[in-house]
Amino acid sequence: MTREEIFERLNDVFRDVFDDDDLTVTDATTAQDVDGWDSLRHITLLAAIEDEFDVTFSMGQTVSMKNVGEMVDFIEEEA
Repeated sequence: MTREEIFERLNDVFRDVFDDDDLTVTDATTAQDVDGWDSLRHITLLAAIEDEFDVTFSMGQTVSMKNVGEMVDFIEEEA
């Protein structure tokens, strides 16, 4: 799966979780860039990403990821 394909699917997940059809994420996107991305929504988002890509984030990964690009890096390694 290419990075572009991951972003296409990831954008769909973000749009669904944040109920925003116009939302588009990039490598540099952080929680501060997305309205409503709080700790509870973060858990919901990670669960949705795990389901979409059939991956599992460790607790260390969930707290250490600084941006969407790091999520994509992990998905690339695992998928």
